[in-house]
Amino acid sequence: MVKYTQVVLLRLFAICLFTVIVVILLSGGLPTGSDTCQCEEHERFHKTFRLEQYDQNRKKLALLVPFRDRFDELLQFAPHMATFLEKQGVPFHIFVVNQNDRYRFNRASLINAGFLEVRDRFDYFAMHDVDLLPLNDNLRYEYPDKGPLHISGPEYHPKYHYSNFIGGILLLKMEHYVQLNGMSNRYWGWGLEDDEFFVRIQDAGLKVYRSKNITTGTDNTFLNLHDRLKRKRDTTKCFNQYESTRKRDRNTGLKTLNYSIAGRRELTIDGVPVTVLNVDLFCDKADTPWCEC
Repeated sequence: MVKYTQVVLLRLFAICLFTVIVVILLSGGLPTGSDTCQCEEHERFHKTFRLEQYDQNRKKLALLVPFRDRFDELLQFAPHMATFLEKQGVPFHIFVVNQNDRYRFNRASLINAGFLEVRDRFDYFAMHDVDLLPLNDNLRYEYPDKGPLHISGPEYHPKYHYSNFIGGILLLKMEHYVQLNGMSNRYWGWGLEDDEFFVRIQDAGLKVYRSKNITTGTDNTFLNLHDRLKRKRDTTKCFNQYESTRKRDRNTGLKTLNYSIAGRRELTIDGVPVTVLNVDLFCDKADTPWCEC
């Protein structure tokens, strides 16, 4: 009787142990509520934003966003651009080129620095303002094989309408940007760097192309996030800046840029991977004393 009882107890213990093990394995294999969100986000990331998912013959686009103190605009920019470019099947990655030093904002030098950091991994790039979001699906971010492709043409830009305007959003293939020696490094503060770059394009014999079949106008082709009351642009002209920055700069560009990377951060904004390059620019005050006014 005692032996029979011991056998029964051992069997019961074995059954209980087996049941516990099965429950533990199933609990580990099935996601909890929080795990479900992580899995869906992980799947969305790989499905939508991994460059590897695209046909390797597709040209890869680097979005270079010159940046300082505009995080609220970046929160809108990243998911909007991801959705917009996903529709077009464009392999892309966003690089926020953040000016980390104490000098006045230098958009052109930041674009030069960003270009030098990404040129070997991408086929073409966009110099893209963070406060200008495309709304019309006919604004195609396609490979600019023939020459620079200006997305935000003067017929559609919310503010600038002169014929030589190439600011806002401009796409170039890497070879053309090298041919142009990039942009001038002399433009500290706001404005005119893109006008000088237009002259460089002309001098090189390249033609600026613009988007076609755009039936929208200046009010509904783009969303302009810039708040001129909240963020006053630095238009100050000091020393001899006014005269110097209205001339074609034949001395500075990619080859003369002096900068360093203070840090690199990988962010995810609403599931969109964003690389932040913290850039320190250096100023030759003998040449451009207006980097500080």
